[in-house]
Amino acid sequence: MGMIADLLSTLFGRGNNVFRETVEVFRENAEAGAQRDASVQHDALAQYGAEFARPRQGMFDRLIDGLNRLPRPALALGTLGLFTSAMIDPLWFATRMQGIALVPEPLWWLLGVIVSFYFGARHQSKQQAVQRDLAAHLAMAPAVMRNIAALDGVQHDTPDAAGPDDDPLLASEATWAEGNPALEDWRALRAR
Repeated sequence: MGMIADLLSTLFGRGNNVFRETVEVFRENAEAGAQRDASVQHDALAQYGAEFARPRQGMFDRLIDGLNRLPRPALALGTLGLFTSAMIDPLWFATRMQGIALVPEPLWWLLGVIVSFYFGARHQSKQQAVQRDLAAHLAMAPAVMRNIAALDGVQHDTPDAAGPDDDPLLASEATWAEGNPALEDWRALRAR
């Protein structure tokens, strides 16, 4: 009995717990982890408290604080504005999007870097052939200009915007009366 008691006290009691110490090698002690987390939060709050303990009363400080709060709401409201403008006036929106098609890819990369660094994201840059991409985007300019002219030609207030122009086949198809089975059934029911 004394030998079993000595073995159990070696494993579980009197300052050392071999099982607990072995398990803590593979799994974090929840209580110690919670204490570390509480210590980190306490230190962060103390740092923030020290940072904002002195009231900022200068006009420059207020201006910079206001500017720091603008980008997120401006991006969110701007995106909602784009969706709204696409629904209200699709031709106006399509014309503006044709202009965006001319933005060269290196500029998009630069915008992505600025936005991702501003919001704290990591950005991995890639090697790019800047001249080739710039030339490809500039070569798209005539097609974009033709698209803008075509979009301007189909404004809702343009006379004959949806007309068949000089295409006789399209004109004959536009004036061809096709049978409408649902309409014919409805007319038959009304005639009874």
